[in-house]
Amino acid sequence: MSTASISKYLQVLNVRITFRNAPVHLLEKFAFKNQKAACELFRQQADLDECVILQTCNRVEVFGAGGAGGTINEQKILKTWASEVGMSNEELVKVAEVSTGKEVVSHLLRLAAGLDSLVVGEDQILGQMKRAFDFSRVNHIAGPDLSMVFDKAFKVGSRVRTNTGVNKGSVSIGSMAVNLAEENLDTLNDKNILLIGSGEGASLVAKALRQRSIKFQVTSRTFDRAKSFAATVAGNPVTFDNALESLRDVDLIFVSTTAPYFLITNERIESAMRDREKGMMILDLSNPRTVEESVAGIRKIKLVNLDQISEIVEKNIRFRRKEIMSAERIIESEMKSVDIMLKRKKIEPLVVSIFKSVGTIRKRELSKTLSILGNDINPMERRVIEQLSHSLVEGMLTAPINNLRREIDIDGKDQEELLRLLAKLFKYEQN
Repeated sequence: MSTASISKYLQVLNVRITFRNAPVHLLEKFAFKNQKAACELFRQQADLDECVILQTCNRVEVFGAGGAGGTINEQKILKTWASEVGMSNEELVKVAEVSTGKEVVSHLLRLAAGLDSLVVGEDQILGQMKRAFDFSRVNHIAGPDLSMVFDKAFKVGSRVRTNTGVNKGSVSIGSMAVNLAEENLDTLNDKNILLIGSGEGASLVAKALRQRSIKFQVTSRTFDRAKSFAATVAGNPVTFDNALESLRDVDLIFVSTTAPYFLITNERIESAMRDREKGMMILDLSNPRTVEESVAGIRKIKLVNLDQISEIVEKNIRFRRKEIMSAERIIESEMKSVDIMLKRKKIEPLVVSIFKSVGTIRKRELSKTLSILGNDINPMERRVIEQLSHSLVEGMLTAPINNLRREIDIDGKDQEELLRLLAKLFKYEQN
């Protein structure tokens, strides 16, 4: 079944900037400091009737519905967003993705199912979406259209996780690295942890640590980048030089950079381990490697490289890949149900009008009949005649209306022509 009617019957738009088109540490530039004020601004300056803003460490998204004249002005939304966060419209347009109609619904369902996340199948996004929507609903910024598509997305997200294994097993290098560290060190809560890097891989490590409420330091080759990363994702920023000078106090090091040389050298680790009783674990997630391999031979050092972690992750990915197909089938089925829901929504005003029109005729003819009968009938007989008039109307209209709804559900039918003909027959004019 085609989902073209979604775009026809539902005016929704989504503008998003995500990890796919902007580095994670730069996403903060596009975020809104006051979501309620931003939503109100979109309603005033971009003519939106409804607005939901979703902000996480991996994405900033604006969902809108309605608009002046029943249409949404994409350019107004982009200009309003750029102005609100203090950047040029050209700068924002370069990294923004825009979806409308059925694409918005599909994106929402995939997002809720965890299929559009940096870590496929992750559970956190569903809660983040619910909080974003609830915020707009409580503040009366989300209306019937966004409520309908978000409610559907929440149900799909729960159904996918219940009926598939798409969220089972770690499939990110970062989360797997943290899992391995926990297995080797028993607990991370009392450890001094250093994360070197500010890219996607480092953000996944930071996210896994943050989910466990574990404190850690983060550094990068430039301190400004470390500060931006820490503000957006997590961690306590430190300068690169200070981090290297303090290695003797560190229990666990995650390295995830693109440096073309060794950041963690044999000499540095030997110096850090001199006169130290405790061991140290180092996980090198960089490609190419940025931890000198000979470090593994130093006493009380546990070195795990990217190849070792990737092998475990790949097994989980193969499992999830099969489950993703099941999740996609659920989403495809739900897209069809949304299509049917919107088609029915389109005809309801006509159905109400038909019943109202016939109801007016019923009242007129009943009044004539009762006037003619006058005092020849008692109150009980009047009620019986009135009930008969209701039953006749219901009996004559129920079957045609149900058939109309079924015809609307059948793909390939000329629904617009059918609705136009019925509207003409019953003299219905949509406001």
